[in-house]
Amino acid sequence: MHIRLATQTDLPVINEIYNQAVRKRFCTADLEEIQMSERESWFAAHTPERYPVFVAEDENEIIGWMCYSPYRQGRRALQTAVEVSYYLHNKHQGKGIGSQLMDFAITQAPKYNIKHLFAILLEPNTASIKLLEKYGFEQWACLPNIANIDGQWCSHVYYGREV
Repeated sequence: MHIRLATQTDLPVINEIYNQAVRKRFCTADLEEIQMSERESWFAAHTPERYPVFVAEDENEIIGWMCYSPYRQGRRALQTAVEVSYYLHNKHQGKGIGSQLMDFAITQAPKYNIKHLFAILLEPNTASIKLLEKYGFEQWACLPNIANIDGQWCSHVYYGREV
């Protein structure tokens, strides 16, 4: 497996992997699948020099992806705090790919002037919480019972760490 910068041609697979998380529930707060037009706008906002998107590829198949996203864009005092997001194809979960992506995210962060990484997730997503804790992330915040997924309320939690 190797990790590389994503390109426009990767967007259909990136979007499908994300939409798998939407369908699975509790892996994202989105309730409806993301359309390609939305994904294209999202990708355009993720410039490779500041907020890149990376794909994990194995034998020419994209099996996961991760990105850095701005936190409170435009607020200059917060410009070195960045959200990290990561998603794996359903058939490639539990194989250590998330760990490889997280290790990559942490080691690459200084190249993008990132001092703090954080992830925002739903509390029932225990697999992601375990991954983040494995890499030294701690819970920084909890918005209790703020998300309603199909009638089930859950908390939105922030996990972070200094790079």
